[in-house]
Amino acid sequence: MSDCEDALHELYGFLDGELNADRRERIKAHLDDCQPCAEPYDFEAELREVVRRKCQEQVPAHLVAKVRAALDGEAGLPDLANRAQASRPQARRHQG
Repeated sequence: MSDCEDALHELYGFLDGELNADRRERIKAHLDDCQPCAEPYDFEAELREVVRRKCQEQVPAHLVAKVRAALDGEAGLPDLANRAQASRPQARRHQG
């Protein structure tokens, strides 16, 4: 496996801190010296940062209450299949 293939293959382990110190240092050195491999690393690192920031944002309390109320209202409704079945007229058999 080439250095580039190796670095890209282990990119997620590198980003997740799952590599041992020696392996991490070798991948870091490669990423520092190889622009084609640094681009996917930069993209993935930035993507993780955006996701991390967005996942920390709090949902406003009024929105949480509105969603809960809507879900509670749904729980009180009969299931759609049962409502559809109940609204169909019963077929009558023709007796001749």
